[in-house]
Amino acid sequence: MRKSEKDSLTKRELEVVALIIEGYSNSEIANKLSVSLNTAKAHVSSIISKLGAKNRVHTIICAIRCGIIKL
Repeated sequence: MRKSEKDSLTKRELEVVALIIEGYSNSEIANKLSVSLNTAKAHVSSIISKLGAKNRVHTIICAIRCGIIKL
């Protein structure tokens, strides 16, 4: 991942990444953030696309590699 891709995540998308890492489903993310399920799905899809990930697990790996999350 290039730095510009990491920087392109919005504050809300960074919140969603943190919830994905915690293992939350789309419906749980929606409830936690008080948004609709469709909005949560849109955030997750946008994150996956921006990080160039293949799925939610790959999203976590990409987030670790680019420094969004630290272990």
